[in-house]
Amino acid sequence: MGLSWMAWTWPTAAFFAFIAVCLVVMTLWELAVPGGNPRRGILGLDTTRGDRLFISLLGSGYVCLTWLAFVGPTLWGALAIALVYAFAVFRWV
Repeated sequence: MGLSWMAWTWPTAAFFAFIAVCLVVMTLWELAVPGGNPRRGILGLDTTRGDRLFISLLGSGYVCLTWLAFVGPTLWGALAIALVYAFAVFRWV
């Protein structure tokens, strides 16, 4: 059957590799420095590191979709905004 119907391109592979690397890094970080205590951020939510990773990935997806809708297919600007957003989530949320 194969995976040719999925249109695997290098950006698609890089995206899934990035997600896998994020999960491995978060696991190693948690093993090295256990941080099981939730932290209350500016939104009033109690979040752990994993929660903040999920929020940053989900929000970055919305940033990219909004960029595609209003600017076009070149996503370098959206990537910059998504990185700033992810930093802000890990710092203040």
